[in-house]
Amino acid sequence: MGISKPEARALLKEKGLRVTAPRLAVLRVLGESKAPLSHTDVVASLGDCDWDPATVYRNLVKLRDSGIAAVVSRADGIDRYALKLNSSTDHNHPHFVCDACGQVACLPADMASSISIRGRWAASVRGATIQLRGDCPDCIRAKK
Repeated sequence: MGISKPEARALLKEKGLRVTAPRLAVLRVLGESKAPLSHTDVVASLGDCDWDPATVYRNLVKLRDSGIAAVVSRADGIDRYALKLNSSTDHNHPHFVCDACGQVACLPADMASSISIRGRWAASVRGATIQLRGDCPDCIRAKK
């Protein structure tokens, strides 16, 4: 997906957030990722920078609170964030959590769309977070 520096600046301004170097960096890391990222993942992706982990965390929370990012997985009690640019990128699809390596991967949205439910629980199920657990394809292959 990716987000350019000018796009990131414009997005922050549109949401009424100050444009700071750490905030831009965190936003761009989320925009470049193909999977949800934990705070630790974001810190690691930033590499050798001058910002402490608390600064990165505060920026993740600020991006979440402004609606730019969303917590899309809470596997093992760890919040994982994804960029949420508009309603078409709500990141509302199932995720797979590997019990062996801990990887959290996005699964095709059509896996959840095949669930058909009516009545009182319909809205709850449509808005629910779906997480499957097991061994990812790489870990299954490594065990053979």
